Amino acid sequence: MRMLLIFLFILYSTFCFSQNYKFSDIPPELLKNANAVARLDAIDIDIEAINKMKYSVRLAITVLNKDGDKWVRTRAAYDKTKKIKKIEAHIYDAEGNEIEHIKRKDFKDIAAVDGFSLYLDNRLLFYEYVPLQYPYTVEFVCDFETSDTGALPQWYFSSGYNMSVEQSNYSISYPSPELKPVILEKNISRITFEKKENGNQIVYASKNIPALKFESLSPPFNTFCARLSVRLPKFHYKGYNAEVDNWKDMGLWIDKNLLSGRTELKAGTKEKIKALVNGVDDDLEKAKIVYQYVQDNTRYISVQIGIGGLQPISAIEVDNVKYGDCKGLSNYTKALLEAVGVKSHYVVVQAGAVKVDFDDDFADLLQGNHAILAIPYDGKYYWVDCTSQVHPFGFIGDFTDDRKVLVVKPEGGEIVRTTSYTNEENLQKIRSSYQITENGSILGEALIETKGIQYDNRFHLQGKSKEDIIAHYRSFWSNINGLNIKEYGFQNDRNTVAFWERVKIEAPNYTAKNGNDIILSVNAFNNNGFVPNRYRSRKLPLRIQRGFLDEDECAIQLPVGYQVEELPSKVVKETKFGTYEMALVPKDDNSLIYKRKLLILKGDYSKEEYNEYRTFRRFVAKNDNLKLILTNQTND
Repeated sequence: MRMLLIFLFILYSTFCFSQNYKFSDIPPELLKNANAVARLDAIDIDIEAINKMKYSVRLAITVLNKDGDKWVRTRAAYDKTKKIKKIEAHIYDAEGNEIEHIKRKDFKDIAAVDGFSLYLDNRLLFYEYVPLQYPYTVEFVCDFETSDTGALPQWYFSSGYNMSVEQSNYSISYPSPELKPVILEKNISRITFEKKENGNQIVYASKNIPALKFESLSPPFNTFCARLSVRLPKFHYKGYNAEVDNWKDMGLWIDKNLLSGRTELKAGTKEKIKALVNGVDDDLEKAKIVYQYVQDNTRYISVQIGIGGLQPISAIEVDNVKYGDCKGLSNYTKALLEAVGVKSHYVVVQAGAVKVDFDDDFADLLQGNHAILAIPYDGKYYWVDCTSQVHPFGFIGDFTDDRKVLVVKPEGGEIVRTTSYTNEENLQKIRSSYQITENGSILGEALIETKGIQYDNRFHLQGKSKEDIIAHYRSFWSNINGLNIKEYGFQNDRNTVAFWERVKIEAPNYTAKNGNDIILSVNAFNNNGFVPNRYRSRKLPLRIQRGFLDEDECAIQLPVGYQVEELPSKVVKETKFGTYEMALVPKDDNSLIYKRKLLILKGDYSKEEYNEYRTFRRFVAKNDNLKLILTNQTND
């Protein structure tokens, strides 16, 4: 009875709350630093059986400005096992008056991946509202019913930076003790909340969570925000039951149920791939050949791993149509490797430029949004992203580097960290030269070598148009006014994973005149002026997610008859964040050698250390902007 009363209270509170979306009723403290306010963010989950779950999503967002539009979520995915029973939205003006009612028929119903037959069962309902004025409120209601209970929705009490929350409710009910959910509370002490557990129901509720202003170089929001991860000890997924307690169990279950039998290939395909590796004995060399074959003969379809489930499309299907999502292409590559006797493991990873680890002590199907392969060889894993048609074998860039992932093996799952490139491995070397003409122009040439993540940032240039390449260099060398790209060429060594660019430039009037003197900005080719934003009272710690090393050497030819008025002393500055070195030495009477080194160290630092880092970057920017006075000796 008490459980019922709690549920009715929440339902009643939600109903009453929904009737008042006046902007003026928002507490002033929730408007500070906010682009949007969640008036209500609620989910009610009802586990009826191991293979039957209903849940209802209720979201009311008051959008304060254009930057807050991104928090409006009026979409829902469905498939054969996940049905949308109800979906609607209401739009309110600043006074809380309803100005639009969006019914189910008003939502667009499209294939999640349009035009690809293998994904026709994956559908998306969405409605895109174009605001005429701010503020406005969007109330979205969606009820789901599914037989899959293996991926319970995570709960974030606040969704991101610059968003406040007036009311956040999470409720889950279950039919029996054996299906009582396991809940992992993360960073929940950061908010004020109530938790009630009565009978077979668990309820969390929080109010008035202020917006957290985004600050430069802050950690990702989801690494410190209050959230709940929820799983069932026993669950049903895509026709299979499971009882999972840890990642080893999860790996066993995935391998046996979701992957087993999906690597079968047609006899003709097996013969073709075996012929390609004929005469090759080394497994790693075989793997490289197979990987190249996949790159040359398939194309990637972007389908988030949660859409359409976690089970990959069979290798035969991918082989027939020559396309697939990350799951399908990884499984297909695994099948081809099996055909030539090379062992590999299916891997689930949370991909993205921001590094996100799997939770070591919480095994659930919701973690991960991408699939890759791990190839064991000589005591280590070679990581392969089968969706990329351009990356070298064994190289993973900033999409999947340096994070804990789930490696799925027949003997069980294993949490492993992917390749972490050291600060020094993320290398950029620029060997350059330029000569200064008497009219102040420069003619120059730069040879740029990149490795590691810096390679990942630049090797894509070789596939771009001439216009895009020139635009890139004008942006990269924005310090050079009037830059004209005379020539360029690229060399991409996929074996050593190194990329070279050779660029010839000219820049009229690069220097400035002061009477007969010439004012020269010495560092033409790697002038780093980045200085982090200043904050009077910073709230968040500092995270340098990836370090790097830049090494520069430039030969400078002075105009005939000119000399440097005064050479600066060598500069060396060592800090906890990295090192900066700069030296300028004469080569002969009419030329100089400029040397520079900047090492930035990845790491996590306190908010109090942020200003120290900012001071260091100001020092770098100041010295990178070094100017010399060149005097005309012939006029003395």
